[in-house]
Amino acid sequence: MAEPNSSSLTRTFPVKPKLKSKPRTPKQTPESKYWSSFKRHEIPNLLSSVSSIAFSPTNPSIFCATHSASLTLFSAQTMAPTSTISSFRDVVSCASFRCDGLLIAASDLSGLVQVFDVKTRTPLRKLRSHSRPVQFVQYPVLDKLHLVSGGDDAVVKYWDVASQTPISDFLGHKDYVRCGACSPASMDMFITGSYDHTVKLWDARTNSKSVLEVNHGKPVEDVIFLPSGGLVATAGGNSVKIWDVIGGGKMVCSMESHNKTVTSLCVGKKLGQDSGEESDQFRILSVALDGYMKVFDYSKMKVTHSMRFPTPLMSVGFSPDCSTRVVGTSNGILYAGKRKTKESETTNLSNPWSLGTVGEPQRRVLRPSHFRYFHRGQGEKPSEGDYLVMKPKKVKLTEHDNLLKKFRHKDALVSVLASRNPENVVAVMEELVARKKLLKCVTNLDREELGSLLGFLQKYSTLPRYSNLLMGLTRKVVELRSEDVRAYGALKDHVRNLKRSVEEEIRIQQSLLEIQGIISPLLRIAGR
Repeated sequence: MAEPNSSSLTRTFPVKPKLKSKPRTPKQTPESKYWSSFKRHEIPNLLSSVSSIAFSPTNPSIFCATHSASLTLFSAQTMAPTSTISSFRDVVSCASFRCDGLLIAASDLSGLVQVFDVKTRTPLRKLRSHSRPVQFVQYPVLDKLHLVSGGDDAVVKYWDVASQTPISDFLGHKDYVRCGACSPASMDMFITGSYDHTVKLWDARTNSKSVLEVNHGKPVEDVIFLPSGGLVATAGGNSVKIWDVIGGGKMVCSMESHNKTVTSLCVGKKLGQDSGEESDQFRILSVALDGYMKVFDYSKMKVTHSMRFPTPLMSVGFSPDCSTRVVGTSNGILYAGKRKTKESETTNLSNPWSLGTVGEPQRRVLRPSHFRYFHRGQGEKPSEGDYLVMKPKKVKLTEHDNLLKKFRHKDALVSVLASRNPENVVAVMEELVARKKLLKCVTNLDREELGSLLGFLQKYSTLPRYSNLLMGLTRKVVELRSEDVRAYGALKDHVRNLKRSVEEEIRIQQSLLEIQGIISPLLRIAGR
């Protein structure tokens, strides 16, 4: 009969505690790591609350922020302001880039809509027809000739920019029109949200009633189309709701993770590492007056990431190349997040037809038929088909682990008690319980060693993570060594302190039960 391998018999592992507490902060998911990779950059000194943020659809990306009676353009690469447009009579409420990024339209609370040249900042058109403040203005997707606007006069206007005249006036809202968005699937479809709690879908080809109407249930602060064009997200109160436009306005889901009013929405794209299911996926980014930015995965109907800011948030924007995220606050501070992207990823996002850069020719791959293949050294990275032979790592054992390995149980217990690490002490005790040697070790302890054990029990026996084991051990120690405790005053002091800590813990538990008894009926009433 063959002898067993001696190395497998002598292989040992350090003892670890089984009663390990769970961390308070959950482990970061890949989703959280992605959204946390946007390094926060603070842009202060804006005059007032940032009412809207818009990104240029072309590269190199720039974005604009509307604040007070100004519109400031920023570089998405350096986060520095490039120019400011100040030819407004009143507070600027909204801005929108044209699809080619050459023009920008902005509305203000005087009821005026203006179109500017981005490079020269000169006003090209002034659209006057609203009788009250204009709250939103939007360029239709891939349409360079028309604009959609809405304001506090409850009228939605469809403009011919060249002639500076409204083509159609859409009537139907009964309160302020606060937001709107144009469909990515059609240049003639757009949607508006109002303080009358309704969201209406309009068709520019028909000057009649709205095509579709849904009721959000609260004053609507923002509305966006999702990339497919068949779903719409609305924000009002503390909830974000998703509606199926193609399915007749059926509500798909409702997210109520914010504590205060949701002020702005945008669509962000999460870039994946591969071409599988977890590759590139769209997310809804929402900000609210509670200071939180939430990332909502509408395919799984759950919030995947949350980020806290020190002030109430008013607006949010996400760049088309997925590298920049900007959040505007109520005190005039922009929090811009810049994500590090690989050179190849940036090239593909900016120019999908790019062939890449021409560099040095790649080094020829070594094959087993070549002599240099067998002299590569340890620094060579393995290829995909190589078979790796891993060298086993040497396990470093502590003093108490070495003593347990030699079956010196009492010495191991005394050694770990001297280290004053509660996790290691509990781990050794659990190992001794498994070996059925713990009580024997307690019996053989001398006076000083017994004092250190009682001191450890007095300090840690009332902690919830250790109490299950240590309270039972305390009872056994007092029973087995009662004569020694009576004989020595130092041991009496340890037991007296242990009794006090146990009585204090019982008193705390009784107080918590009384509080629970008071709160439970109130929670039941609130639940009803």
